[in-house]
Amino acid sequence: MVLTKTPICNFGEKAHDFDLRGIDGKNYNLKDCMGKNGMLIKFICNHCPYVKAIIKDLVKEINDLMNFGINSVAIMSNDTKNYPDDSFENMKLFAEVNNFNFPYLIDETQEIAKKYGAVCTPDFFGYNRELRLQYRGRFRELRELKPVIKGDSDLKLAMKLISKSQNGPKVQIPSMGCNIKWIK
Repeated sequence: MVLTKTPICNFGEKAHDFDLRGIDGKNYNLKDCMGKNGMLIKFICNHCPYVKAIIKDLVKEINDLMNFGINSVAIMSNDTKNYPDDSFENMKLFAEVNNFNFPYLIDETQEIAKKYGAVCTPDFFGYNRELRLQYRGRFRELRELKPVIKGDSDLKLAMKLISKSQNGPKVQIPSMGCNIKWIK
């Protein structure tokens, strides 16, 4: 595991389309996942301790964001050959155990992670209704892989702001997690 931090938000960058298979067997694209006020794309995986530390709270807050017209999708881009915990079958189990109510997609070629410039898990990309990037920050503060719970997360506050104003917060704290496991 190599601790990696996300770069600063490139405000206004357009979202990249994708056509990826979900754990339900259906393929999804950008339009399928869009909400009326915006969209959250998160690059996650099953085995990362940073993802595991936040996943229950993340799912709860994503459910809340749907009330603000923000839809969500999760993409898993890790090398599954060398990291079998992130296999498609294990993605299904991880989603079931954690009660995902959003598409969980596999990026087998890693093309989509590269297009987005994803660097770690979790890596969050928050878009407004015009699919312009407005958030590239953390979920919430972690101390020794334990979430520091003080009200709504940074992510939820940012996405609520985007849903109302279509602009993200000017100050954002980078997300951090395990580096994406690139295919060699």
